[in-house]
Amino acid sequence: MSKQYDDEFRAEAVKQVIDRGYSVNDVSKRLGVSAQSLYKWVKAASPTKENELEREVSEVKRENLRLKAELRRAQEDRDILKKAAYFAKEQG
Repeated sequence: MSKQYDDEFRAEAVKQVIDRGYSVNDVSKRLGVSAQSLYKWVKAASPTKENELEREVSEVKRENLRLKAELRRAQEDRDILKKAAYFAKEQG
């Protein structure tokens, strides 16, 4: 019969492996969990290649939008300075 572990317990076990660097065997022995179960939990918690790619694409899109907005502001500032220079030339 297999034991049922709550999500908090699983998350803490996975954290010990992923974040703190303990081996799966050490954590499984310490917590009384089978190593096989802990390997499954760690695999489920680890980002997949597709998830990493989606995250990277999302970051690139956000950066692209930020840079476009910055470019638009710089172009607006440039246009204002051109007009100011034109009117200063007319006045002088």
